[in-house]
Amino acid sequence: MSTLTHELPSGAVNAKLIALLSSGAIILGILLSGFVIEEPAPYELYMAALIGVWALFGLHISRPVVPLLILLVTMNIGGMIAMTQMADLSWTPLYLAVSLFLAFTAVFFASVVERRPDLYRLIFLAYVTAAVVTSVLGIAGYFKLFPGAEIFTKYERAAGAFQDPNVFGPFLALPGIYLLYRLLTGPVQRMPLIAIPLLIVVGGIFLSFSRGAWGLFGVAVVLLTGLVFLQNTSGRFRLRVVVMTLAALVLLVIAMIVVLQIPGVAEMLTTRAQLAQDYDTARLGRFARYAIGFMLALEKPFGIGALVFGKIYGEDTHNIWLKTLMDYGWLGFVSYLILTVWTIVAGFRLLLRNRPWQPYVLCAYVVYVGHIGLGSVIDTDHWRHFYLLLGLIWGGIALEYRYRRGLITLPAPRSVPSSRMEATESTPAISSPAPATSMRSVSLLSLAPAA
Repeated sequence: MSTLTHELPSGAVNAKLIALLSSGAIILGILLSGFVIEEPAPYELYMAALIGVWALFGLHISRPVVPLLILLVTMNIGGMIAMTQMADLSWTPLYLAVSLFLAFTAVFFASVVERRPDLYRLIFLAYVTAAVVTSVLGIAGYFKLFPGAEIFTKYERAAGAFQDPNVFGPFLALPGIYLLYRLLTGPVQRMPLIAIPLLIVVGGIFLSFSRGAWGLFGVAVVLLTGLVFLQNTSGRFRLRVVVMTLAALVLLVIAMIVVLQIPGVAEMLTTRAQLAQDYDTARLGRFARYAIGFMLALEKPFGIGALVFGKIYGEDTHNIWLKTLMDYGWLGFVSYLILTVWTIVAGFRLLLRNRPWQPYVLCAYVVYVGHIGLGSVIDTDHWRHFYLLLGLIWGGIALEYRYRRGLITLPAPRSVPSSRMEATESTPAISSPAPATSMRSVSLLSLAPAA
């Protein structure tokens, strides 16, 4: 024992211990994100403490992450200016404090995965675990599988450990897409292990009866499948993607036929599947409020203050663009618009490059794009997982920045058989620094095995 202790420097032991503790702290935070029955949720309290501790002991915000911080803070400054237009502040200071806190979580996640890319895998595994657990709760609540299970439903819809089915459904999109990615690119023998949690998560999305969640997941599935198809020029692999897609569609049809036989499901599905509900097309319904709100924004460049729109017209904005105009003013709107365009453009440049973190950024990116579309019919500015998506994408942007400048190196690219595409799941060793001459951007298209 003394010989072993002598061979291991105390510095190395301490570094390993710190790495394990920090990884565990991140995992716990992600697990807590799936349980938001009451507010403030444990996630908020825990993450506030975690970010504070991390800031004291070495949280580093690098140059490529600074734009994310500036744009999010500027948006919230717009909210503070809008607050000056209010006669009664009420809960507005708390609301803006939460907005600013969530902005810091995005910067936090971007910073930690930039410094430790291996955390991508742990974050996704923890997210999948949280999604499966909360999906099981939602499914159990919907079918009343045990006494008191109805606590996990809202408005006769599965809500899991969330207050709102319309947040529960979108929360499940990223783990669902990640599991689908593993199913498409992983070995055949592992498919049952991935298919089971995927079915549970998709079941949770369906039983949330959230039209937004259905559309979000559908768009993300199409984008993911298309990009995975493009990434590999192998004829065998592309055939596999096509066959699995067709098989999935057949299974989906069969599952729908079976589910529709369950009492109450067909009626709820018929109601929720309508493109426009009564509360959308009423005299002061959602669509009418959009027109009123955008006209009001022309008269109120500083905004009207957080939550005021709902007090005036009886319902919230249900549109993230109108939300930013009303609650954060033109300054907040412009900041959010720049952030959205920057994230989409910079993130897109990473999608076809062979990097250890590329699969995670890819999954987060397609779900983020779906959320941008979803934001046209619902407010997303206080969705915890939305800021996690931002952090995961900007972490990849920061890693690409460091790689392009020779601050980190990657192992030499090698061909991967199409039947074992899951090799990208493991994070190769990353060293730092490297000679600038070795820094080249490599497309996955050029690394694909021959057909």
